[in-house]
Amino acid sequence: MAERAAVRYWNDNFFIMKITDVLRAEHAVFHNLFDHIEAVAPRLKTLAEVKALAAVVEKVHAPHSQTEDDLFIEPLEPYFDQMGQQETFHAEHEHIEATLATVQKARTLRDAKKILLNAIAASRKHFDKEERIVFPLAERILKAKTLNELGMEWLSRREVEK
Repeated sequence: MAERAAVRYWNDNFFIMKITDVLRAEHAVFHNLFDHIEAVAPRLKTLAEVKALAAVVEKVHAPHSQTEDDLFIEPLEPYFDQMGQQETFHAEHEHIEATLATVQKARTLRDAKKILLNAIAASRKHFDKEERIVFPLAERILKAKTLNELGMEWLSRREVEK
């Protein structure tokens, strides 16, 4: 399903999706996952359940972060540097991943829930910043052709991972 996101078909023609559209679509999936976790976390009864949810988020977050860092943030780094934000996005990705990994080390159900929900909150804050600032910046600065090429690169990476 995700692989189909990069290419839209219309009357036997195809239209390549911009990397910003692909990343927005991935964010929509994450927001639904976060909503679910926030709804069920208070009712979880075992440490293993919390750790399993954190592992799912970790598994899908890592390639998303890597894609953003490699394909998306890197071409924009000179602009982030001018804004004094060059390290911010990489650091936020690392913080989220480290927090999710910490859930696996938790010894109590209460601690694991708290750490997981902190990771979700940090992710939502980070995604909001990307959606409000980074994606519009990319669409203003990068050419449509570049955004489309990055969308195709995302697709080719997903095909290799199969």
